[in-house]
Amino acid sequence: MTSRTAVISEEGIELEVKISENLSKNFPQGNRFGISQKFVRDGFIKLTNMMPLEIRQAMKAEAIRLLDLYSERRDLKLATTGNTPRKMSVVHSEVIAENSEFINKVYRSESLVSLLESVAGEKLLPCPSKDEEFLIARQEKCGDTHGWHWGDYRYALIWVLETPPIEYGGMLQCVPHTKWNKSDPQIHFYLCENSIQTYGFTSGDIYFLKADTTLHRTVPLNRDATRIMLNMTWGCMDDLKKELKDGDRWWSEEEVQAGLYDPKA
Repeated sequence: MTSRTAVISEEGIELEVKISENLSKNFPQGNRFGISQKFVRDGFIKLTNMMPLEIRQAMKAEAIRLLDLYSERRDLKLATTGNTPRKMSVVHSEVIAENSEFINKVYRSESLVSLLESVAGEKLLPCPSKDEEFLIARQEKCGDTHGWHWGDYRYALIWVLETPPIEYGGMLQCVPHTKWNKSDPQIHFYLCENSIQTYGFTSGDIYFLKADTTLHRTVPLNRDATRIMLNMTWGCMDDLKKELKDGDRWWSEEEVQAGLYDPKA
């Protein structure tokens, strides 16, 4: 083992210890059932205290570093979500995976995934698609938004690394228990027929979202301001049953249950 590899390994162990100790303190096993029930009902739950402040601060610094180096401006409308807009700067998943050991280590934290599984009520799988695993987004101009959409995979952990006061916009709006038909999304129908939940945040918040059945968006900024978020995505067994694949490698349920599933293979 080279000295550099040893340092990375030691840093990973130290990070896992910090995450594990913090979760044991703030999310004891006896309290997780109530959290899970709220998540089932709303498709959303705030989990800010899942990470120590120092890790949340380090994540913000890492996201800003990657934005400064690799961000691309996105200004488009997406047909598969009824031409809803995307107006923001982004760093794509592959770039994050290749250039941030810190984000990769947090994503693969066994303690973190164990907590999310207890909230979700099922096993989480590493994202089957390399281009959906991560996303860093920065909204900074009046009108910037991540318009109404669903996630391709079931679970998303969102780090709200920086956000302006709610009078500037940028809040999250959700309609849980909905279904994405990419050829006929019917977003306006869902908005008319269901209650819309709106959630405000402060910088440093973290929330967990059932993204594939929760229609959601960020409220457009009503003036120039900065909102930075990091999205970490996981799949589940149902995602694999939809015949999603990574390259030419198909994974059976038996392989997943045996712990052999690896989307990077």
